[in-house]
Amino acid sequence: MKYRRGKRPMSEINVVPYIDVMLVLLVIFMVTTPLLSQGVDVKLPQAAAKPLTSNTQDPIIVSVNAKGNYFLNIADNPDVPIAPQQLATRVAAQLQLDRQQGKSQSVLVKGDQDVNYGKVVTAMVLLQRAGAEGVGLMTQTPPGEDIS
Repeated sequence: MKYRRGKRPMSEINVVPYIDVMLVLLVIFMVTTPLLSQGVDVKLPQAAAKPLTSNTQDPIIVSVNAKGNYFLNIADNPDVPIAPQQLATRVAAQLQLDRQQGKSQSVLVKGDQDVNYGKVVTAMVLLQRAGAEGVGLMTQTPPGEDIS
């Protein structure tokens, strides 16, 4: 007589559902990552400089696009150009508020590499008149260079 053995329980883990979940997460991250970059699209000039130490608070960033328009990251609509006088007023108010709270706020200018140099200098002067103690310039590290 032949004895027929019953099926043994399968002890392997089915990884197909895990792969499906990982692919969904990958797609979600791929879609949301471009949305994380805030501000205006600006081609930064390239320079080999060491990065500044980071504060816990986000800096105030004034962007100057290739057309010479000013944008402010703390404005109500950061993607809409702002007038120079409104820029100075808004930055002065934010800096005053931070000083009252005992915080130190860094101020940076992000100028397109194709913009007139005078527009970037004008933005820096406006920021200094608004009460910014030091104004930094944002650059992009050239490809292939390691800044250590």
